[in-house]
Amino acid sequence: MYNRSIIHFDLETFFVSCERLLNPGLKGVPLIVGGSSDRGVVLSCSKEAQYYGVRSSMPIRLALQHCPNAKVIRGDLEHYSDQSSIITEIIAEQAPVMEKAGLSEFYVDGTGLDRFFGCLKWSTELQKRINKETGLPVNFGLSVNKTVAKMANGERGSSNYVEVPSTEVRPFLSPLAVRKIPGIGRVHYQTLSRIGVRKIYTLADMPVEVLQRIIGKQGQNIWKKANGIDSTPVVPYDEKKSISIERTFEKDTIDLIRIRSMLTGMVEKLAFELRQKQKLTSIVSVKLRYTNLDVNSKQKKIAYTASDGLLIQLVLDLFDRIYERRMLIRMIGIRFSGLVSGAHQINLFDGTPEKVALYQALDRMKNRYGNNAVRRCTSFEFEDQVKVG
Repeated sequence: MYNRSIIHFDLETFFVSCERLLNPGLKGVPLIVGGSSDRGVVLSCSKEAQYYGVRSSMPIRLALQHCPNAKVIRGDLEHYSDQSSIITEIIAEQAPVMEKAGLSEFYVDGTGLDRFFGCLKWSTELQKRINKETGLPVNFGLSVNKTVAKMANGERGSSNYVEVPSTEVRPFLSPLAVRKIPGIGRVHYQTLSRIGVRKIYTLADMPVEVLQRIIGKQGQNIWKKANGIDSTPVVPYDEKKSISIERTFEKDTIDLIRIRSMLTGMVEKLAFELRQKQKLTSIVSVKLRYTNLDVNSKQKKIAYTASDGLLIQLVLDLFDRIYERRMLIRMIGIRFSGLVSGAHQINLFDGTPEKVALYQALDRMKNRYGNNAVRRCTSFEFEDQVKVG
């Protein structure tokens, strides 16, 4: 259980740091990156803004009440993605095994490095290289598995790294709040708080069977994390360039109501997959194959998003522009490309708290009961061929 060396790298307040690279005059200024309207949400905020109580996912309107002098910047996800790609290349060049968990979050399996010159020394040297070549601050936690490494990184204080060796895992975890365990959501935390379980040492000492009865099938996984047990491997990084769905009709059709309904269902499926994998798309393509086997397609570049509503409307608009020949259709297809890793937001810069909460609730239902558990009434059940490339 304690024979691995896992490093969790994280670029703290990544969006803020990227903005300060572009404009050094923003250093020391309370800074909020997020939606520009009052109904937008905070994506990232500087420590100066955090001092006044501003937090990620907070409505912009409320954040400005806490910190009226904060400067709000809409942000540039393409710039953030470019910076993330540079960091990814640096880590991938040196790491034995690297997993990219987001734009600014990485896991590295450094097991075996201690035989050469030490995992801690290797990590600090890589940390310095990232900072030197990008100008971005990076922190890390080093421990025996992904859970403890991530939690260690979150407890750095003023240091830029924390190491938790195997003998210190339980003493490190025990006094921490239960809500700091990765994967503990608001519902589970409230359930545990109601029965007086607020610290990890209390949770770790509970019989796992009792915990399972209280919070369900996730109980065993949460109990393991509370005890510092996590065998999840570091998954080698493999950036997917696109995802797509194609639907070939058994009989060529010109039923536009049926076709538009199928397109809606196809977008719902793809958008849900994007959000599951914490991806955003910037290029949307629609393809038709007619009964005479001619193919027509159109694509459009958009602001990064994983929102069903935005993508459905775009796909239907593209279909209307393509379908000009009024000929029977044999196949329809949708492709999302230009993918980047991104936060689990519906639209990073236009999502309102209400919309984000709605989509998160729908996704929880889909994760629990299946992709077809909740669907728009305008979409019908369809058979599809999913392609990821």
